[in-house]
Amino acid sequence: MKTIIQVCGIFIGAIVSTSLLQAQNNGEYETPRTADGHPDLQGVWENNTITPVERPDVFGDKEFLTDEDIEFLKTGLLEIESAGADALFGEGVIQAIFEGEINSYDPTTGNYDSQWMAPRTIHRRTSQIIDPPTGKFPPRTEESIAATRDLTEHRRLHPADTWEDRPLGERCLSFGAPRLGAGYNSYWQIVQSKETVAIIQEMAHDVRIIPLVEKPHLNDSVKLWHGDSRGWWEGDTLVVETTNYSEASSNSPRTVEKVNIERLTRVGETALQYQLTSNDPGNYTAPYTREIIFDGTQDKIYEYACHEGNYGMYNILSGHRAEERLSAEGGANE
Repeated sequence: MKTIIQVCGIFIGAIVSTSLLQAQNNGEYETPRTADGHPDLQGVWENNTITPVERPDVFGDKEFLTDEDIEFLKTGLLEIESAGADALFGEGVIQAIFEGEINSYDPTTGNYDSQWMAPRTIHRRTSQIIDPPTGKFPPRTEESIAATRDLTEHRRLHPADTWEDRPLGERCLSFGAPRLGAGYNSYWQIVQSKETVAIIQEMAHDVRIIPLVEKPHLNDSVKLWHGDSRGWWEGDTLVVETTNYSEASSNSPRTVEKVNIERLTRVGETALQYQLTSNDPGNYTAPYTREIIFDGTQDKIYEYACHEGNYGMYNILSGHRAEERLSAEGGANE
């Protein structure tokens, strides 16, 4: 019964999210204000959408789902949630709906089961990317393609020589900011004062403290995992510009040149429109823009105790040491 109620609520929420944006454009929605008169964005917001980042080819050039599309997705989502099978991270949900089969992203060792995942939400857009209008990322740069190829080959030859061979997430260092993966520790909490906004990401309990007053970005010599953010208000929209990303924060080349512009606009009592325009010249040949509807929730944000429970790193490294010993012993016996 719980799953059915959640899915029905998801379907209703999908329709309301679109109508709320239209209502705001028609002047029907009145944005709540803080004591200092700024739009009140505070609260916990969930990003549990099934909307894929890039538009699936099956949708062609269709920008928004029809009622029939939503009914199809709703039925598939109900079947998936009722199955209680492996967890489907990110875009795995919509892939499973179209393929009719739930595939673990990690068939070798198994996957989290679905109890680890939040109920997923259907929204009207067919892709999070709204620019380019194709709903696809711009072409990657040649240097980005080469960097990915080199990293893949390095990890094939050196999977765990040291902890530095493993991804940042496995090392509990960073999952990125803004982190926009849906369905798994995908909640944000926003706290405001007159001069500052704090955005708390549930994943790895990272917090961005964003000044809203006149304050220059850090010197170019200072680079940070999550960059250096500055915010301001444009009407009822909070705009956040982030620069000064460290090169080590991404596998892409020239990450230090990346500039992200985020726009957060409350479009309903339980709907927050989020847009990200990323200019990442080392990775893509042109900027791109994503849009997501974050849904308001009474749920809590929970601690993501990554370091505290990171026995996986110990096991990865000790397992590879065992592989090296076996390989050396095999060579000695030849």
